[in-house]
Amino acid sequence: MASAASGAAPVSIPHLLARNVAQHGSKAAYREKEFGIWQSWTWSEAAAEIDALALGLLEMGANVGDHIAVSGRNRPALYWAMVAAQKIGCIPVPLYQEAAVEEIAYALEHSGARFAVVGDQEQVDKLTDASTDKITLEHIIYLDGRGLRRYDHNVMTSYADVQERGRASSRKAEMQARTDARTYDDTCVMLYTSGTTGRPKGVVLSNRNVIETSKNSSEFDHLRAGDEVLAYLPMAWVGDFIFSVGQAMWTGFCVNCPESADTMLTDLREIGPTYFFAPPRVFETQLTTVMIRMEDASKIKKRLFDHYMAIARRVGPDLLDGKPVGLMDRIRYGLGNLLIYGPLKNTLGLSRVRVGYTAGEAIGPEIFDFYRSLGINLKQLYGQTEATVFITQQPDGEVRSDTVGVPSPGVELRISENGEVFYRSSGTFVEYYKNPESTASTKDPEGWVATGDAGFIEESTGHLRIIDRAKDVGKMADGAMFAPKYVENKLKFYPNILEAVVFGAGRDRCTAFINIDLTAVGNWAERNNIAYSSYQELSQHPQVLELVASHVNDVNASIADDPMLAGCQIHRFLVLHKELDADDGEMTRSRKVRRAVVGDKFADLITALYDGSPEIYTETEVTYEDGRKGAIKATLVICDAVVTARRQMAAE
Repeated sequence: MASAASGAAPVSIPHLLARNVAQHGSKAAYREKEFGIWQSWTWSEAAAEIDALALGLLEMGANVGDHIAVSGRNRPALYWAMVAAQKIGCIPVPLYQEAAVEEIAYALEHSGARFAVVGDQEQVDKLTDASTDKITLEHIIYLDGRGLRRYDHNVMTSYADVQERGRASSRKAEMQARTDARTYDDTCVMLYTSGTTGRPKGVVLSNRNVIETSKNSSEFDHLRAGDEVLAYLPMAWVGDFIFSVGQAMWTGFCVNCPESADTMLTDLREIGPTYFFAPPRVFETQLTTVMIRMEDASKIKKRLFDHYMAIARRVGPDLLDGKPVGLMDRIRYGLGNLLIYGPLKNTLGLSRVRVGYTAGEAIGPEIFDFYRSLGINLKQLYGQTEATVFITQQPDGEVRSDTVGVPSPGVELRISENGEVFYRSSGTFVEYYKNPESTASTKDPEGWVATGDAGFIEESTGHLRIIDRAKDVGKMADGAMFAPKYVENKLKFYPNILEAVVFGAGRDRCTAFINIDLTAVGNWAERNNIAYSSYQELSQHPQVLELVASHVNDVNASIADDPMLAGCQIHRFLVLHKELDADDGEMTRSRKVRRAVVGDKFADLITALYDGSPEIYTETEVTYEDGRKGAIKATLVICDAVVTARRQMAAE
């Protein structure tokens, strides 16, 4: 296969890199904030760094087909490691930075990785602790050597030293030959699923999957070399790989890495990305922060905010979509933009966003509409790791909170008889690594992939609507539809509610677990002179329970307006004494609730919700940050909610 530089069509990420060096060599490709200062690398400089690392790995004995694990926070050097691996015919396997030792051990054993490139001591410690006789890891390459002076350096080397070894190498022709030998159907990357229903699976994606998807999705939204993105999501997540590697390489836009997770919002404001992706949790957190600040604002500022936000909700989305809006409303909105919307977008770091997306979980319609009312072109996409992200996208001018858009370019959709969504496309994954049974059960011989989600395609618009996970959508005892995610998203619109889990399949009524947001409720408690010493104490305070009850009652009233889902109103609920946590197995690393795990772990609480108990004593095992286990003991109050009478359909 000819290299990209010789004029052939790019068939791998390294070929795209060579094309970008030729076309955009002096333009910024990567930025990283370190010690408070933004460092930049052009495409030519980044390519030199990648070549040095690739040659260093070659000198260390990396063979074609080897898996190379990558773990750490978002840093240009770790993105370069993935491209360097590809240059010498190896396969990058990014791992979740926050994964527990057991999760790391599973991924290393399953992938058979020989090398690992990691960020710092924490990642080195996890790899070392994960080592067993079944793990083939031979060498660790680390970026930050702080704390590693007394470690065994026979099995670890600094990133800089590997690059120095590469710069002195005489095997450039061999590296180029390996690069040129890559084909469109060779493996590009292996990414692990979040493991919502069991052990994570290694999803094998080819160069064709990544490049075709990056090309189609970039053209769909007119992404270009001048765009800026902020790379802050887990590198092991397929979305980050496509946005920060696939699309970045296809379009030539600049990837910006924040200094740390704690400075992400500050760094977001400094960069002002033009293309931005965030899961619903990020948008929920930002909205919570805004609402907290407005509660602390003066009465005049609060009144102005409420007045102009009412105008924004009414006409903002129409203005964004280019729909007709009256002259007076345009003037009012313009004044609101000057006084409220503009400064708010600037504070959020979203002033320059031309294309924004959210996905990963369904976003509450109220949250979605809030951002679009500000004039932010926030859209929804629907995808999964097995699709190389994109299944559907929302075209400009056709954005709605209740759909996830039309099929992405090159994607076919069909709905099965039981309502499950199936797709096939050029992005459809090759296989689950070492798991032919799961591959066969997910992807049929014709290439159709079962998503596991229930939905339908609107005949009038062609847009896909997702109801819920197919396994979670069910019937209540009276035959009414049960769709828990619909209710949970409505609850999470309230800044005081961080997470919700609704139960009710096969039962005569719905109940719920609720997690309060410590930041929002803590701020509210301070304003109301409520003293507390812990999350557990605050969660069970009578006034906090009243506050949460008011939100649940409002949601019930809203649900009653939907004849199809009115039976999903919550009758009883409790506020959990701890946050649901990935370390405790209750959520995935991408912050999706493991509903079955939660149901099994808190079975006693669910029983109490349905047997009429006014309270229940419980003991819960928790995992601390250092891996130690402990237990939390608490008596939880069970609250009754106000159920609104169902609205009758006109036909009735």
